[in-house]
Amino acid sequence: MRNRYAFSTRFGVSSSPSRIGSSPRSRSIALIASCILLSYIAALGGQSSAEADRLYADRTNLASARRAADLWRQALAADARNFEAAWKLARADYWLGGHADERERRAILDAGIASARTAIALQPNRPEGHFWLAANMGALAESFGLRQGLKYRKPIKEALETVLRIDPAFQDGSADRALGRWYFKVPGLFGGSRKEAEAHLRASLKYNPNSTASHFFLAELLLDDGRKAEARAELQKVIDAPLNPEWTPEDQDFKQKARALLPTIKS
Repeated sequence: MRNRYAFSTRFGVSSSPSRIGSSPRSRSIALIASCILLSYIAALGGQSSAEADRLYADRTNLASARRAADLWRQALAADARNFEAAWKLARADYWLGGHADERERRAILDAGIASARTAIALQPNRPEGHFWLAANMGALAESFGLRQGLKYRKPIKEALETVLRIDPAFQDGSADRALGRWYFKVPGLFGGSRKEAEAHLRASLKYNPNSTASHFFLAELLLDDGRKAEARAELQKVIDAPLNPEWTPEDQDFKQKARALLPTIKS
């Protein structure tokens, strides 16, 4: 039988049957197949990412939050350079660590720290990894006593200051909000300061005057300082604030805390 690729000899290709992939046509077919496969994988990845986002929006249902985390974990396992999957997994672990059974908390938050560090390694000039690193460390510090607090005290502050340098407006001033919490919770001997705490919390409110988190943290600080009338006013702002569509579950948590704390403040 005549060699079907004999016409290729004038372009420098042997007229003898070639190995798969050595001829221009084979390479073209392989390239097309590769592109189709990559497009298919990308489409599946996009669907998975959208599904994870949808599930995470329903995070008050912990089963949905866990499933979202699983999808981002799978995406990161499939592509170790998937920055979005890394930081969103760190965010999901922070939420789960704060709401799952206490026996699971440490492992979940440790996993969140690892995912945040992956995000930082991939995109050091983006704020997401730095912020969720600080958030997961902060949750560990508040959940497991002084030893954990001292262990993470410095890296939490460094991560939040990095966010401030990159983008102070990130998530409606979340770095200032978290630094305000840091300065309030850390003993003065180790760098804490009520003055700095109040300054950072008020700075965060410039980005979102209705932040339930900022108003609640400020109320706690004012109450601890004996400024009861101001604390009550801040708690009422938490209760009255409109729900932020992106952060509705968090807003609902702070509103619940404010409703519980407000009646306990006596003149």
